[in-house]
Amino acid sequence: MLITGGNGFLGRSVIEQLCGAGRFAGVEHVVSADIRLPADGDRIPNVSYELCDVTDAAALPPLLRMHRITTVIHLASIVNPGKQTTEAQEYAVDVTGSRNTIDACLTEGVQRIIVSSSGAAYGYHADNPEWLTESDPLRGNDEFSYSKHKRLVEEMLAECGEQHPELEQSIFRIGTILGEGLQNQITALFDAKRVLAIAGSDSPYVFIWHSDVAAVLAKAVTSPVTGIFNVAGTGALTIQNIAARMGKRNLTLPAWLLSAGLTVGHALRLTPHTAARVNFVRYRPVLSNAALIERFGYTPSKTSAEAFEAFRASR
Repeated sequence: MLITGGNGFLGRSVIEQLCGAGRFAGVEHVVSADIRLPADGDRIPNVSYELCDVTDAAALPPLLRMHRITTVIHLASIVNPGKQTTEAQEYAVDVTGSRNTIDACLTEGVQRIIVSSSGAAYGYHADNPEWLTESDPLRGNDEFSYSKHKRLVEEMLAECGEQHPELEQSIFRIGTILGEGLQNQITALFDAKRVLAIAGSDSPYVFIWHSDVAAVLAKAVTSPVTGIFNVAGTGALTIQNIAARMGKRNLTLPAWLLSAGLTVGHALRLTPHTAARVNFVRYRPVLSNAALIERFGYTPSKTSAEAFEAFRASR
């Protein structure tokens, strides 16, 4: 099997799961494909490391042929863009890269593709149900590149599933991942002296510990069950709960004031965030994990609260 984005935080975790206790979990060989190679000391024994840029349509097919790959875990994505990352670059990796990966799987006869999607594909909307299930529509916000791109990728996968049922699909809509040493846009909110809250909104978060995500993806390689599943710990924490657990106070602002501040700050190049970021904080997609537990057969080892406490302890 081959993992795109194999040298990233999640990719390394999945490889460690597959290679745990010195054995592959029903997998003959693992190939890690990424735009950069890990240092020699960071390599896992018996894993092949290959350079691969998914934005290049010609890059992946030769690797699939050479290693006789039957399963692909597609993780390559820009989750935390850098200050100099353009939206065109994000689209190239997230959407074009996914298109190239799907096409390569089809042309090379891959049997199964496993994709890390996101709860962001549902979008950040005031009328989201209290708990989102896999049957709820994907309405990823156009103003949030990552959310929009995840929706577009899932639309491609749905079309592929209709036209090419021979390529099995497992798609995992993942909540906010927490882990030791992990930093992202969400954890940056928690690192502030006061935790930002929007007046009138509880902003509930669902968290999932990184090793649970890796275990789900590894299980999907050989599981007889395929389909679409939310991946989140049981329960949710409001932004007020989070601040209290960290021993901090909330900085509660009305939505209009934060929106105005971001508009001015962005115009003056003081912040990369626009007023659209308000809804990112205000309307969190809250994922139900019932299908993950009942149909896929995996119960996360940590609830949302336990994942957050483990993250807080690691800091």
